[in-house]
Amino acid sequence: MNKGNLKVLLGSPIHQKTEILRNFLLSIKELSLGALLNVDFFFVDDNIEDGSSQLLVRFAEETPNTILMKAGDHIPYICNESTHIWEEELIWKVAKFKNCMIKRALDDDYNFLFLVDSDLVLHPKTLEHLVSLKKDIVSEIFWTKWEPDFPELPQVWVSDQYNLFNSSRGESLAHEEILQRVQLFLNRLKVPGVYPVGGLGACTLISKKALRSGVNFKEIYNLSFIGEDRHFCIRAAALGFELFVDTHYPAYHIYRLSDLDGLKEFKMRINQQANGFF
Repeated sequence: MNKGNLKVLLGSPIHQKTEILRNFLLSIKELSLGALLNVDFFFVDDNIEDGSSQLLVRFAEETPNTILMKAGDHIPYICNESTHIWEEELIWKVAKFKNCMIKRALDDDYNFLFLVDSDLVLHPKTLEHLVSLKKDIVSEIFWTKWEPDFPELPQVWVSDQYNLFNSSRGESLAHEEILQRVQLFLNRLKVPGVYPVGGLGACTLISKKALRSGVNFKEIYNLSFIGEDRHFCIRAAALGFELFVDTHYPAYHIYRLSDLDGLKEFKMRINQQANGFF
């Protein structure tokens, strides 16, 4: 890894199937860092598959600038070909892991914390590009069929729990108008660019300024929204930070084992981009 003057801590709480994790680790090893970035890694091993834990140990042996922390317990996490089921206890366990990474980034004076879910395969240019945007909080987009018969949807949203359309407070909209606005939002995200959003997660670069200002994943006790990312985003907005999504280098989401089938095509597109075919 390069030794540039911008320090980045790449963190990921990991409870993952071995074959999915293998592809995640390979993609972060292949990240382009340019001359400026100096990247360290912080993984929490919360795996139940021995093969996944062994992959992390091997990564840490090959990459000395890796912090590998073992989780203290295992809370069941149901993940199948249909969907993923997140229980409240598991959500706040992951939130604690992420806050531990925030503390490490602050204590060791990193310029950025890059939090990445372990079921993503990143484009090699992702990190270098996100840093170049000079945003305090920005995610790279990825698309997922949250249920097998759903259309692909992004991991970013406009407001509340997962609203995918813009509306004024108190505005009453017909169903057809909502669908039109949703499609407008989705179509916009398919054009390479950087866009303000109301919520994001899973592949997020956070600046030192935002970290020092107090952004974190702790539960907001009087908020009923589900998911630590929502509590993070609302706290960030309350602290004065705007949230952005970049759509130049979408990640590939291995949400199900069957999604491994599409990985070859994803990597082929990356190679074609690198060779100037797009």
